[in-house]
Amino acid sequence: MHSGQTFQSIGILSRPRRAQLSIVVPPLLQWLKLRGISVTFDEETAAALTNGAKGQAREIVADSSQLLLVLGGDGTMLAAARLAAPRGIPILPVNMGSLGFLTSFTIDELYPALEQTLTGAFSVSRRVMLQAELERAGSVVEKQCALNDAVIHKGALARMIQLELRIDSDFVCRYRADGLIVSSPTGSTAYSLSAGGPIVHPSVESFIVTPICPHMLSDRPVVVCDSCCIETTLTGDAESVYLTLDGQRGIPMQPSDILRVRRAETLLKLIQPPQKTYYEILRNKLKWGEA
Repeated sequence: MHSGQTFQSIGILSRPRRAQLSIVVPPLLQWLKLRGISVTFDEETAAALTNGAKGQAREIVADSSQLLLVLGGDGTMLAAARLAAPRGIPILPVNMGSLGFLTSFTIDELYPALEQTLTGAFSVSRRVMLQAELERAGSVVEKQCALNDAVIHKGALARMIQLELRIDSDFVCRYRADGLIVSSPTGSTAYSLSAGGPIVHPSVESFIVTPICPHMLSDRPVVVCDSCCIETTLTGDAESVYLTLDGQRGIPMQPSDILRVRRAETLLKLIQPPQKTYYEILRNKLKWGEA
């Protein structure tokens, strides 16, 4: 899908402590200034500058921007997604990390991608977000959105977790496993893939439920419609059990806690290289066909 939207204000979010930032950021800011673009940047970006410029909190950067330019890896991208989606602003992701499934532009493609984006000639992929709620004793104690996944998992020395899965209030099964992943199609190439889950194209309206190291080999990943409500109850011992959203924050769980995952109301607008297909990105990132 192509958009004719143009931008007058850009926010820059960067991966912390990347050596390349001090090389990339100063000329980038000058390039944008010459084109009359208003720029706000976060504290991580400011740390790469030598002129003493102060960065802003990432929430302030997002509030003052029509577009977020992400310089980093998938972790930086996931944090940016939670800011951009509810505000309805797109993200232009540039990979300065390692694997970078989501940051599909390379650093060499930065300026050509900006040229196309600023003239309105860009391609947008709209990605489903997860809304996760953690209920405890009848009250919601945590509510957040995530792009990739919501994961219930055990600590390093904990025993297997016992979980009960319901979909739209219908009982599905009980798991004894190291954990359980509920992922979006975007997240199907993240933790879920490592746990044996399928790769699902981002346009498929679905959620993937993947057990982590299940006790029963017959416990397999399940793909369901994303209009479903997925409900997981922690039924056994909760010592060292956590809920993690997009791999970035661990929330301790207690016995009988309930995790509910639904499709979020907002979509993420992710700018993609128009010349690269989803399958080309998969081939490159997963090294398909290489000896």
